[in-house]
Amino acid sequence: MSGNEHVLSGHNALRIEIVTTMEQLQHAYAVRAICFMEETGLPADHAFDGNDLQATHVVAYIHDEPVGALRIRWFSNFAKIERSAFRKAYRHPRYLKMAAEFVFTHIARKGYARVITHASPGYARLWRSVLGFTEVSGKPPAVYHDEPHVELIKELTVPESAITLATDPAVLFRTEGDWDRAAKHEQLH
Repeated sequence: MSGNEHVLSGHNALRIEIVTTMEQLQHAYAVRAICFMEETGLPADHAFDGNDLQATHVVAYIHDEPVGALRIRWFSNFAKIERSAFRKAYRHPRYLKMAAEFVFTHIARKGYARVITHASPGYARLWRSVLGFTEVSGKPPAVYHDEPHVELIKELTVPESAITLATDPAVLFRTEGDWDRAAKHEQLH
């Protein structure tokens, strides 16, 4: 197992990975198409946008079947979780928590102490009760596809191993999320 994945053991093993291949990205897009376009009727140009090419994508698998996906966008002093989706049969709090903890760990490792998301009121309750987010006060809801979305925030603990300017330069050449393993062509000293 590499550093950019996490596995939950058991007969329904959940594996969560940072997308680093086109196949994984296609899997993430497939999950989003199912969840947003098929289930909710969201038009393709709303389910997918130019930010897909600027984001870090995460995909969740049960064995080799893609069941969940989301993307992370990076801003000055916070990260934003977007396009979170789990296929209907896999919307279990245990899977959501596992995926969220993987994402929170990744965000904190990059040195970010805050993560936000925007959610419709029904899903905002889930983000608050299951994932520990709080609603940002004093901000009006953002309207997305004719539906109000509240802004939620979670404070993270940045680890001592966070990627900073003081980090060994070799680490900065490594694949996203796989910072603890030497790159294929890295010369070890």
